[in-house]
Amino acid sequence: MDDWRSYDGIAETYERINAPRLAQPAGDLVALAQPPPGGRVLDVGTGTGVAASAAAALLGPEGVAVGVDVSLGMLGQAARARPALRLAAAEAIDLPFRDGTFDAVTGSFVVSHFTKYQTALFDMIRVLKTGGRLALSSWADGDRDELQKTWLELVEGAVGQQMLIDVRAQALPWADRFADRTAIEEALLDAGLKHVRTERREYRFAYALHDYVEGLGTWSTGRFLRSMLGPEGWESFRRKAQRVFADRFSDPVNDFRDVWLAVGVKP
Repeated sequence: MDDWRSYDGIAETYERINAPRLAQPAGDLVALAQPPPGGRVLDVGTGTGVAASAAAALLGPEGVAVGVDVSLGMLGQAARARPALRLAAAEAIDLPFRDGTFDAVTGSFVVSHFTKYQTALFDMIRVLKTGGRLALSSWADGDRDELQKTWLELVEGAVGQQMLIDVRAQALPWADRFADRTAIEEALLDAGLKHVRTERREYRFAYALHDYVEGLGTWSTGRFLRSMLGPEGWESFRRKAQRVFADRFSDPVNDFRDVWLAVGVKP
């Protein structure tokens, strides 16, 4: 099987469906980092470049915003959708930049993906200037709503509960931890940041029902099923999911999600 953990195979769908909805929390995250006009911002795990684009807009023409990601597929979509962005393929644990390069570093919904988040935070802070800010976002809604429950019910029916747990543990090892405000603050403080604070924000993401279900295929569970079931099996599962969601939910879908925005200053 392909490595289902990679975003390469779903990058086009992610850019078309997910990226427009993530523009508002990405903009709020960059604003929380408070980069100076004309400054430098690094966005780690940039995906298709939504947060990096928000940073570039805030910095102005004299500023420099750079987005890095391990997925070449996602970076390719970023380059096509946002050709003015500066992009590089890189891992958070080995960033190809000198110490103290950036005025701000952001990570939009990426910290839960790191195998060793402590190591990733260390390198993100390394490239940050003294007095610069590291800003992270993380999903805060620990209690799953009916939309999420319906999707997980379908996935569990296809692969079983234990495999579902294993998939989540591999793809998002820290999702449950960083749904908690205290855990995020402790992680930033333990990494050596000062003046750490968090804010909880609620966002409403509106989707056409068909797009919402298609977008679920970009989640870790969706990527795993694509890989395990193969093209024909995945298409059959996707059609079933469309029918179930159409029976249970109105069209369009309003998906309300809570998000933690966290920031700290490098002393």
